[in-house]
Amino acid sequence: MRFQPYPFEKLQSLISDIPAPENTLKLTIGEPQFQTPQNIQDALKDSTQELRYYPKSKGEDYLYHSMLDFISKRFKISMQKSQILPTLGTREVLFTLPQFLLFDIKDPKMAYPNPFYQIYEGASIASRAKSILMPLTKQNNFKPHLSKQDMQQVDLVILNSPNNPTGATLSLDELKEWVEYALEYDFILINDECYSEIYQNTPPASILEASIALGNHNFKNILALNSISKRLSAPGLRSGFIAGDEDILSGYLTYRTYLGTAMSQPLQRAASIAWKSHDIAESIRLKYAHNLTLAQDTFKDTEIFPYSFYVWLYVGDDESFSKALFKHTGILSLPGSYLGREGLGKEYVRLALVYESDILKSALKQIQLFRKDFLANS
Repeated sequence: MRFQPYPFEKLQSLISDIPAPENTLKLTIGEPQFQTPQNIQDALKDSTQELRYYPKSKGEDYLYHSMLDFISKRFKISMQKSQILPTLGTREVLFTLPQFLLFDIKDPKMAYPNPFYQIYEGASIASRAKSILMPLTKQNNFKPHLSKQDMQQVDLVILNSPNNPTGATLSLDELKEWVEYALEYDFILINDECYSEIYQNTPPASILEASIALGNHNFKNILALNSISKRLSAPGLRSGFIAGDEDILSGYLTYRTYLGTAMSQPLQRAASIAWKSHDIAESIRLKYAHNLTLAQDTFKDTEIFPYSFYVWLYVGDDESFSKALFKHTGILSLPGSYLGREGLGKEYVRLALVYESDILKSALKQIQLFRKDFLANS
């Protein structure tokens, strides 16, 4: 198997000849820079004695209850324990689930957005699947589409709404259309919803809500992924879940017992507190909402969607811009072409709005001033 280097490896190569500025600000990675809430840290510290136990592959009941509580409060959906599976974050699921689903299919086909979170591509390579890329462009408002012919052939479709890197988000009606396609053409539909808790005013819809709205109460062919990482500034907990079609999840659970991805009990204890910390999550969301407003006020010529914490910024030449911006300001941005294939993303950079607003406000102003001169001279 041959995988492309991850975007951050490519970035390090791009800037390797530039002396590191005295003050560097990384707006490249979606890693929250807010403090992990104290109640989560305390829960982890208070349960270290449980390190002596082997963790269950399927997870502990208390973690299930916390995740089901989150789904109930956030999406107003009552789900059964058999319809959800705690996972070690969502990255490992996005990589291993396609391998499980596509193993017995001859010449499998897998569709996902372009540009994308690179693990989608890695999963298609590991699954020996043909990739069907769904272009996200300004012309289609950064929304994924498949032709009828593609839907007749595809076995697995991954959506990412709210989207990384563009921030574009599918409405409930649009998600309902995708559920209808999955049932009509009989493909598995996954929505990666890891940014569902980062929004300005109106929370984005879940594929689970769309399934229920269409009467697909057993979530046939439908799966949703979510994570605590952004919601509670706790990516190190590696707490995520996959929810939906219990027939798929039952077989996938057996498969996972061979992977060694069980989460230790102290991490599960802390994660169970995190999933139930709704008020703290809301305070963190408001910080991101304010950061999105700052970005919208700074880049008035750019459509910045009120979801996720990314800015998909037009700069003309992504690598040249990122390199020059770092050299002159010490601010790191991620070239969009590192997130796309077939030339998509090359005119954009991705900025992650993950710092406190006072730090971010100054950085965004610097970027806009530099961008103005860069585009004028290009």
